[in-house]
Amino acid sequence: MSVEIKVPALGESVASATVARWMKKPGEAVAADEPVVELETDKVTVEVPSPAAGVVESVVAAEGAEVEVGAVLGTIAAGAASVAAKPASPSAAVAAAPAPAAAEARPPLPAAAKLMAEAGLASGSVTGTGKAGQVTKADVLKVIEGGATPRPSPVAAPVPAPKPAPALAPAPTPTPAPAPAPAAPGARTVRRQRMTRLRQTIARRLKEAQNTAAILTTFNEIDMSAVIALRARYREPFEKRHGVRLGLMGFFVKACVAALREFPAVNAAIEGEEIVFHDYIDIGIAVSAPSGLVVPVLRNAETLSIAEIERAIAEFGRRARDGTLTLEDMAGGTFSITNGGVFGSLLSTPILNPPQSAILGMHKIEDRPVAVAGKVEIRPMMYVALSYDHRIIDGREAVSTLVRIKEAIEAPERLLLEV
Repeated sequence: MSVEIKVPALGESVASATVARWMKKPGEAVAADEPVVELETDKVTVEVPSPAAGVVESVVAAEGAEVEVGAVLGTIAAGAASVAAKPASPSAAVAAAPAPAAAEARPPLPAAAKLMAEAGLASGSVTGTGKAGQVTKADVLKVIEGGATPRPSPVAAPVPAPKPAPALAPAPTPTPAPAPAPAAPGARTVRRQRMTRLRQTIARRLKEAQNTAAILTTFNEIDMSAVIALRARYREPFEKRHGVRLGLMGFFVKACVAALREFPAVNAAIEGEEIVFHDYIDIGIAVSAPSGLVVPVLRNAETLSIAEIERAIAEFGRRARDGTLTLEDMAGGTFSITNGGVFGSLLSTPILNPPQSAILGMHKIEDRPVAVAGKVEIRPMMYVALSYDHRIIDGREAVSTLVRIKEAIEAPERLLLEV
């Protein structure tokens, strides 16, 4: 019996997707709920599971095809068995013998498997840190970027083995595909790469923001001495108690919450001819992912402690690297924070994330000479920028919001006392 694989609901306001990759080919066996095809939407990558156990019967939508919600992607022959594999040679059986545990391990996540294939990493050469030792995209990136050492493949481990039959040749050792040769100096070659849906969406939304909103940016600088000293004093007990690193973002989120409560227009949005004021504060945190910038949202940030904020942001970062953020994680948001300082940016003018009306830009902390009580001192300083929609936010409100954030960071006890 044929069972159709259909495009699932992709989230609010998302009606179509692009077929990014088929994980199974026609004739291959698949278990119920096992991912068979990967779709790329405007915001995230979605894996579509098999509706039944059986064999992939047909592929209706090829890779690169544009598909709408409910469209048929392919079919599964439910209950059918896959094409019988050829009997394994004695040498292959011997090679499989050293690693019975590896055979039982869960396969890498699809995003990780794709990256391993592109990097020429053999199966079993990456240590998995996911559930049941499953290899995640972050594990592969660590190996590629040099942060971890590839472990030897268990298949290649030398073990005592019976002599193979004379007629059988030894199994060839697979070698990764060679990397493309760099262009010769002076070469005028051109490479073209199709923009991903995520990159297209980022480009469209940022241009829409510039065309629609009256964007203006106000700047200030913050003396980070107090927060840096506080973190140094309580870093170890904080991490021991809460199981998460004490970063800067928790302080900035709390400072923004206090400022937005005082100036609600900065937390508002325009809908038609109305201004929508939000009685809650949902803060989007810009995170760099392998596929581009994503902005998962901290819901009801006004109710969260610094430990809860840091824990949520750490989880956002991990899931962004693994490619497991969902549309729901990034839907909504009433205000955003972006930190270009982690990449070395000293100053920038962030662009609004529509339909939000304001965004805070954090930057690199740099020692600079400043005047303190009539004397010149070297202090760790950070430039901050608040871009806002001048259609509904006056300059007084924008400047005052940034000043309140500055005051809270320079005297973090204000966050505790709410003054």
